Amino acid sequence: MDNLTEPSLGAQGSVQGETPALRLFALLELITSRDQLFTLQSLVDQTGLPKPTLHRMLQQLESADLLTRHSDGRHYATGARMRRLAEDVLLNDTRKGARNAILQDLVSRIGESCNITALSGNEVIYLDRVETSEPIRVHLGPGSRVPAHCSASGKLIIAQFGPAQRRRLLGTGRLPRYTEQTLTDFEALESELALVRQQGYALDRQEFLNGLVCLAVLVPNAAGRSNMCVAIQAPVMRKSASDLEQLLPLVQQAAADIARIEDLEEDDSPLAAGW
Repeated sequence: MDNLTEPSLGAQGSVQGETPALRLFALLELITSRDQLFTLQSLVDQTGLPKPTLHRMLQQLESADLLTRHSDGRHYATGARMRRLAEDVLLNDTRKGARNAILQDLVSRIGESCNITALSGNEVIYLDRVETSEPIRVHLGPGSRVPAHCSASGKLIIAQFGPAQRRRLLGTGRLPRYTEQTLTDFEALESELALVRQQGYALDRQEFLNGLVCLAVLVPNAAGRSNMCVAIQAPVMRKSASDLEQLLPLVQQAAADIARIEDLEEDDSPLAAGW
């Protein structure tokens, strides 16, 4: 059985709240939990709210750049402002210090640079990074971005999506090439992602930068699909992709430790108490 699964669209949604602002937030929450574009009618079917009410709410969210309209005029997707908000929350999270301590410990154990990453559009964004003390290393600090299709973290996260969502995310043409190892053919990438789902981790075999190999695992998320990874990077002069696979248990333990931090923070928050 695959270690990673592709989610299906949920059933009836709920948009509730005591104030208009909370109802807009609940609608955004419903929208961002879906893995596909949506229409006004699909939201009517999912929420049971009157079409005029939902149309007004969508107009408000679109005017605030929290949603954007597809070129066909019917479909909506999350807007640039919404994506920036999500990135800022991840980059400036109060749990950052605790996560960084776990990265520090992991680097001390394996001797190579380690990152915490998340997907942002068709790129992977570095939320945190601890560098190795080795003199030869690649400098990619928090906020750095790399293409999803040729990074270990990116492949791991998009492997959870359905093929249609990956097409929307990456486009329908050939994928950009960065090295001779970059997978530029969508079908070849699909085959790679099938392997990623089966093994539960992903590798970057010099696909983004020549001379650099990477391994990534997901931070477990009890709610379902995860958008956070722990990754290790090493120059090929020190470690091969096979060498990184030998370190997999240590990386998985770090990811599990980070997941516990996330769960504890949520349990102690006002949101978890029934806001």
